[in-house]
Amino acid sequence: MGRAMPEPVFTPVNLITGFLGSGKTTLLQRLLADPVLADTAVLINEFGEVGLDHHLLERIDDTMVLLKSGCLCCTIRGELSTAIRDLHSKRERAVVPGFRRLVVESTGLADPFPILSTVQADPVLRHHFRLGNVITTVDAVLGPGQLARQVECTKQIAVADRLVLTKTDLTGAAEADALVERLRRINPSAPLWRAAEAPLDARALLSHDLFATAGRSEAARRWFSAELCEGSADASDRNRHDESVHAFALAFEGQLDWTRFGLWLSMLLNRHGDRILRLKGILNISDADAPVAIHGVQRLVHPPVHMAAWPDADRRSRLVFIVDGLDRGLIERSLAAFAQNGSELYAV
Repeated sequence: MGRAMPEPVFTPVNLITGFLGSGKTTLLQRLLADPVLADTAVLINEFGEVGLDHHLLERIDDTMVLLKSGCLCCTIRGELSTAIRDLHSKRERAVVPGFRRLVVESTGLADPFPILSTVQADPVLRHHFRLGNVITTVDAVLGPGQLARQVECTKQIAVADRLVLTKTDLTGAAEADALVERLRRINPSAPLWRAAEAPLDARALLSHDLFATAGRSEAARRWFSAELCEGSADASDRNRHDESVHAFALAFEGQLDWTRFGLWLSMLLNRHGDRILRLKGILNISDADAPVAIHGVQRLVHPPVHMAAWPDADRRSRLVFIVDGLDRGLIERSLAAFAQNGSELYAV
């Protein structure tokens, strides 16, 4: 028998986002000081705004410098896809040091979805890169006002895999706790760090991303926070608030037919994708011994990941939605109509 071909190696693309002045650059500086990220390339919008000059070691060309940490830092002067292609080409030709991870720092006013969709929409990039974690910084002082006035701020929080609350040393404990509670209502499954109060672990924030750890039990558990999935009597009430963006979870007993589920999901996203800010799930699929993990942002759905094992004894399929003005009952009814193979659907 011939030797099996190795799995292709894709470079993860991590996104650091957050509203204007929320501390993205400061976070980036702290992360790049960690040796774990020594083989990282960084794409930023303007060098003048980044404040990394004291880390500069060697200028490679008019847009690229090599940092003391070993990271490659570049200026985005055009389309993101063009910048990533250029980086990839220079890596292939050994013009720049090799890198195994790419971090993109977005502008503070950026809607994160177009950035995330770039990797999979570009026919060249999707053969060499994959999406990694989305890290969103939130200003503890100005965050409440930004959430009230700026829809981009809410979207940045909703799509996050990791939340980093900044400037808690500049506000009171009660105000910071109230903001954390609000963030939990918008995105209950993302781990949260308080940057001013604890060290930041680059490995936890960036290196251990969703798909690198999809087979690990702790990664799956994080998707379903205690607030959503412990089944307490008031679980549904915890997500009732006067904001249009809210989270809810659904669970299924029995096994799902993958083809039927895929058809339902495609139709749902085709019609309501703009209002489904985030979707995460772990599915009990017919004829599969281990669960399948799914993950999507609006109409962008990552390839499903076959996990190594169930994270615990619970064999229910579970879906977590973060939606903008979309009725939970609509999703429940449409999925129940497709789940005609004996699975029982209910909210958790």
